[in-house]
Amino acid sequence: MSTRFDRLDALRGVAIVWMAAFHFSYDLNYFRFIHQDFYRDPVWTLQRACIVTLFLLCAGAGQAVASAQGQSVLRFWKRWAQVAGCALLVSAGSWWMFPRSYISFGVLHGIAVMLIVVRLTASWGAWRWPLGLIAIALPRLVQDPFFDSRATDWIGLVTHLPVTEDYVPVLPWLGVMWWGAAAGQWLLARRPQWLAGALPGAARPLALLGRWSLSFYMVHQPVLIGLLMLVVWLRH
Repeated sequence: MSTRFDRLDALRGVAIVWMAAFHFSYDLNYFRFIHQDFYRDPVWTLQRACIVTLFLLCAGAGQAVASAQGQSVLRFWKRWAQVAGCALLVSAGSWWMFPRSYISFGVLHGIAVMLIVVRLTASWGAWRWPLGLIAIALPRLVQDPFFDSRATDWIGLVTHLPVTEDYVPVLPWLGVMWWGAAAGQWLLARRPQWLAGALPGAARPLALLGRWSLSFYMVHQPVLIGLLMLVVWLRH
């Protein structure tokens, strides 16, 4: 299979634009241009959950496409290394800005771990639907103080949310990526045009952005923060 899955790329592009808008709002709040509670206000917490869900569904579907295209082990690990390396850079950058609440296991860290699990379970087929449900439900059923440290909170069975700027643990989010992979496999077998159909001209930039989502993710925050720092400096 050599088809370009433009619709899937465009959906990933929607997620990246939504995320950038969310982060810009967060940055405006950080520099006191607006005053919002991003940690407790449902307007923001629900948006964040929806953005992460959309990202992980796309990531799971992308793995289904990669499996269908016969992605080699070498190519998988090369892409994985890019994601994992960017996750380490995010940790370093967030520690510089937020030393008390730096990101030790955010969305890229979570994706890096979950990509391995989804790759190893690519042959599980429809079993990923019930397993995904179990993964999503488990953190509500099983919690223990053992998982409340930075060394173990990446698993997700915490008794309270850690103090961090981003937190995407393996549980429950592995369930979402499993569902994305299962849905992607089903669509490829029965409705491939839903993933690879033609796009209207206005949506093509989203598909291009979706193909470069990791690069955009790594660049957008330094650019936004740099611009806002410039504005603050000019105002004073």
